[in-house]
Amino acid sequence: MSDLRGRGYSACEIGFVGGFKLDYEQAAELRAAAEAADVGLSVHAPLAAFMGHADDGKKFKMALGMLDHTAGLAKTAGAEVIVFHPGFLLGRERADAIDAVLRQLGMLRERLAAKDRLVPFGVEVMGRVRDLGTSDDVIEISRRSDGWVRPVLDFAHMHATSDGAFTDVEAFAAVLESADEVLEPGAPFHVHFSDIAFANRNETKHLPYGEGTLRAEPLGEALARFKRPATVISESPDEASHQAIRAALESATVASARRRSKSSASAAPRSRKS
Repeated sequence: MSDLRGRGYSACEIGFVGGFKLDYEQAAELRAAAEAADVGLSVHAPLAAFMGHADDGKKFKMALGMLDHTAGLAKTAGAEVIVFHPGFLLGRERADAIDAVLRQLGMLRERLAAKDRLVPFGVEVMGRVRDLGTSDDVIEISRRSDGWVRPVLDFAHMHATSDGAFTDVEAFAAVLESADEVLEPGAPFHVHFSDIAFANRNETKHLPYGEGTLRAEPLGEALARFKRPATVISESPDEASHQAIRAALESATVASARRRSKSSASAAPRSRKS
């Protein structure tokens, strides 16, 4: 963790995407190291651990168990949020699929509360245009979850499903504004970001930063419009891309702050002698 801080990072997302590679003792050690280095943690749940299954059978029970275990490790590690995927339409109307996600999340919530594992969850925007998981979907799920579930804004996925529409500040700001309306006071925006390749409005792979058409500067400027803090997790395939995204965000934030300062100064009333 001290190495991460030394490279300029203040947050890290621990991935359980392919399985659990951390036990409770290691999670406690991770928490101590993160706190000492002042690095905030989040956790990404296994890919199979989604809600909204067509029934409450074996696959749902397995997902429930995985999310339960994820929550236990996340709480021990002091993670801010657990990121999970919203699942699939499975032939249902979008509204029916969202209802199913919310119903099963309610069952998960009861189970976690009974074990004192009720940490915040974050439902991620997905990268396939015809699947469940648009920004509107995840914001609706969050809105109906009483603050327990937060939207996780993956702008690479949104860039893909919009056929490359996230090229200016307003596109980013519109999504952030919708998320801001459902987040509890003080809860940070949780953002995933990387350059992205896509075809037919579906993501294909993450790219080294600069090889695609998604840029971090408009995101930085959009975030600067909000008083809410933000955690931006780079999902790029290499360290150079992580650093380039971090530098671009910092530069855009500083530039935006300077513009606002100049605007406020020019608008301030001037004193004059009579």
